[in-house]
Amino acid sequence: MVAANLTQLFGTLITASHILHFHGVLDAYGHLSVRNPNNASTFFMSRNEAPALMASASDIVEYHISDASPVEPNAPRGFIERYIHSEIFKRFSAINSVVHSHSPPVIPFTISGVPMKPSIHLAGFLGEEVPVFNIADHYNATDSQDLLVRTIPLGAALAAEFSNKNSLQAEPDHLVVLMRSHGFTTCADNIKLAVMQAIYTQTDATVQSTALTIRNTYLGSKNEGDGVVYLTAQQAKDSWAIDAGTVERPWDLWVHEVESSDLYVNMLDPNQTTPAALNFVS
Repeated sequence: MVAANLTQLFGTLITASHILHFHGVLDAYGHLSVRNPNNASTFFMSRNEAPALMASASDIVEYHISDASPVEPNAPRGFIERYIHSEIFKRFSAINSVVHSHSPPVIPFTISGVPMKPSIHLAGFLGEEVPVFNIADHYNATDSQDLLVRTIPLGAALAAEFSNKNSLQAEPDHLVVLMRSHGFTTCADNIKLAVMQAIYTQTDATVQSTALTIRNTYLGSKNEGDGVVYLTAQQAKDSWAIDAGTVERPWDLWVHEVESSDLYVNMLDPNQTTPAALNFVS
């Protein structure tokens, strides 16, 4: 039985996973988590399944932040990379939601040496620099080199990339970290902002790649340097200060999109307990 004060949170977690799938940020892989508002030492995320298929509270598992172990010993099998989430929650007390994605538009910026920059005002949260985490720098002799963040030390190494300091702090210095040959992770105060950041990270990557392609095609051998105009540090900061406060606008649209799709079912949302097509059958 789901506690009454967690029902809405779980419903939002399910809907957010559907939204991220609808927008191509997640496919069969990738995941989203949220800190337990009633117990800051645990967090919730889906069992090991495709995000689009989350449908009920039984698909959600509670984990200890200390070691990413399930609170219930007989919990459904979870994601190998839940250490991404546990270690970010552990390091930053102000962070309450984490998204990990294998977004194809973003991955080229993890392997090309081209730094990702805020190209649009809706991606001001990227700041002046988007760090790239290279997991190969943190393997020990016994680690499987499959690029997966499958241990506490690897999760802690990733979490450290969100900070410019070596000490623990409440809030990260970076809201997005790219992961070499893998994808990216973003974190926020709440689920809606984490989703917004994930979607516009992917959008920004597409815009920047297109701008670089157009410039290089147009100028050819005459092209010197990057040449693309990005947001200044102040523009990025001020843009996100405004845009973060408008999250309800895109969120309402995104919710309507998934509620109107036949693919997604959310048993904790009265508007989404059956596939959309069935709601029109007399």
